[in-house]
Amino acid sequence: MLCPLMSKLVRLVNVGVKRGRRWILRGVNWELQCGTLNAVIGPNGSGKSTLARVLSGNLWPTEGEALYSEGQGGEALSAAEIRTHARVVQPASPLDFDPNTPASQIILTGFFGTLSLYDTPTAAMRRRAVRLIAAVGLERVADSPYGQLSTGEKVRTQIARAMAIRPPLLILDEPTNGLDLLAREQVLSTIGRLIRQSRQTTTLMITHHVEELPPQTAQVMILARGRMLCSGTPAEILRSQTLSRAYGVKVEVHHRHGRYYTTVHPQAWAKLI
Repeated sequence: MLCPLMSKLVRLVNVGVKRGRRWILRGVNWELQCGTLNAVIGPNGSGKSTLARVLSGNLWPTEGEALYSEGQGGEALSAAEIRTHARVVQPASPLDFDPNTPASQIILTGFFGTLSLYDTPTAAMRRRAVRLIAAVGLERVADSPYGQLSTGEKVRTQIARAMAIRPPLLILDEPTNGLDLLAREQVLSTIGRLIRQSRQTTTLMITHHVEELPPQTAQVMILARGRMLCSGTPAEILRSQTLSRAYGVKVEVHHRHGRYYTTVHPQAWAKLI
């Protein structure tokens, strides 16, 4: 699958997801252009992971539709085709890999979409895996058992695994959750490097924290209570007033070195409880 720059990979049209009597998502309209890094930000329970499942073709909307295209002519792709080729990195997922399998073999399973290496990789696959190991900075632990890796090294292994097939869509669902400062920055550096090297891949990053957005982020959507509060470039969206509305507390946004940071003044704490 090719995804030429300046063409649309997916367009969400009035997408809504309902569970029982409750709408988890409602009225979401958004477009992801090929080869760009995009982000979804919002409080817990705002529908971020549900939106990711819709975009990856793993969840069918209750209303509206997700339209996928390939190539400059915009040929239609089915959700099944996207589901086959998209890759999702979700470190908090209960699915895990055999702790005794070397990290390099975990990356090779990405070519086959399996949790263990049942098939024999080709020489080209092995060369690709070696390049990915270098790209994510895991040369030192490439032959170490997965269970002995640090949490940050496991996340970087999973990202390399996801990129094995050069997917048209890569979804990173809270990839830095639970990491310390150094491990978080190593993961963010990995994401930034792979985005520069893989211009055919459209990336969606889901996070609670604006400081985790790489400088290459093209557009941001803010979700609140299952609805799209707004979307646009980081400069347009990541503003104090907007994030204050989303989180229900006075938030101050700062911009330094291409990245955004938020603070909440302790004077606001008394109103939170």
